[in-house]
Amino acid sequence: MLAAIAEVATGLALIFVPSVIALLLIGSGVEGVAAALARVAGIALIGLGIACWPGPPTVGMLTYSTAVAVYLGYLGYSESFTGPLLWPVVVLHLVLSAFLAGSIIRTPQNAG
Repeated sequence: MLAAIAEVATGLALIFVPSVIALLLIGSGVEGVAAALARVAGIALIGLGIACWPGPPTVGMLTYSTAVAVYLGYLGYSESFTGPLLWPVVVLHLVLSAFLAGSIIRTPQNAG
């Protein structure tokens, strides 16, 4: 559980202050596209932390896939980051999120 908490905390730090974390880790801040990629890494760490938490690990993948689709969609609408694969990746993650959510809903819960 401690590792899961550490991953989520690091992920949140990468999302909210990517330049500070990069400065502390590698001695140089990040901006622009590097900050955007650092935030995607932060989202991935949060998903990993949730997947390692007690409960179904599928929830971690659902969290990652949904959050990264929303963030990349935000980048596409509000920033100048619009490569040719941006929107196909957003759609892919939304579809994957729907399948993961369906899988979680269909999985019988332990009555324990």
